Amino acid sequence: MTPNTIQKLVAGSFFLAFLHSSLAATPVTPYQDRLSSEMAPATTGALSFERTEYAYGRESLQKLDFWHTKNTKPAPLILFVHGGGWMHGDKRNATGLEKVEHFTNDGYAFASINYRLVPDATVEQQAADVAAAFSWIRSNAATLGVDASRIVLMGHSAGAHLVALVGTDPQYLNRAGLSLEDIQGIIALDGACYDVPRQIREGGRFMQDTYVQTFGTDPVRQRALSPTWQAAAPNAPRLLIAHINRADGKNQSEALARALVQAGTTVEVHGFDDTGLRGHMAINRSLGNADYPVTAVVDAWLRKLPRSN
Repeated sequence: MTPNTIQKLVAGSFFLAFLHSSLAATPVTPYQDRLSSEMAPATTGALSFERTEYAYGRESLQKLDFWHTKNTKPAPLILFVHGGGWMHGDKRNATGLEKVEHFTNDGYAFASINYRLVPDATVEQQAADVAAAFSWIRSNAATLGVDASRIVLMGHSAGAHLVALVGTDPQYLNRAGLSLEDIQGIIALDGACYDVPRQIREGGRFMQDTYVQTFGTDPVRQRALSPTWQAAAPNAPRLLIAHINRADGKNQSEALARALVQAGTTVEVHGFDDTGLRGHMAINRSLGNADYPVTAVVDAWLRKLPRSN
């Protein structure tokens, strides 16, 4: 396996940097084979639930899957943004096995979006896609049975970066005809690029090519695409930031939270004991499982959100 092949594999998941850099020069190990087998069920889990696909824009990737709640209408909604290193991932294979059933049983409608991918699109366009999907849901809320005032953005990995960026930089929602106040809240699951220049400096060399291809080398643009650098008011009203036990995720999550709190934004940060790539995958794939500790934290946070009159 050549270094170029390894790099393409790495770009498919934001934090494959957890794997030792010597992988670039060695054959695929039994551990990697086992890891691939463990990841396979995640490609089909969410497909077993009844869903409807809608287009929120004209581009081929500007589509979302929607699941009605199994309880009341109009319902609050969770709008999920998948990870994949900004270059990969899909709404049908990166949503996770547990989320849809758990949240729809709990009275939430659920949607999972696709968005345009690097290098065919820029991160700015990806954030614009998140805002466009959010705007489309609000515009069609009555038809979908959704409470337009109770929409939460949730993202994992690169998706966590994107929802945090949309929740801190008002330009994306403003261009979609909305404001940050229209987001009820944001849940960011194990992101670590909230401060892009810092992540490039401290995140290790194994993902450097991905970061440079995604964010470029201009420090002004890197800061513009960093939620921590955009955290001065206004922001989305409230955020839940969850991370596993790894240095960059912990440091960046806490730094983002400090910047948000300084701006007057309500923030909770929760760290969990899982480690490595498996932990990074688990915070996405296992969310919704009653035995997984992140589920209880997310449920408790959601219960504290304001309800419509």
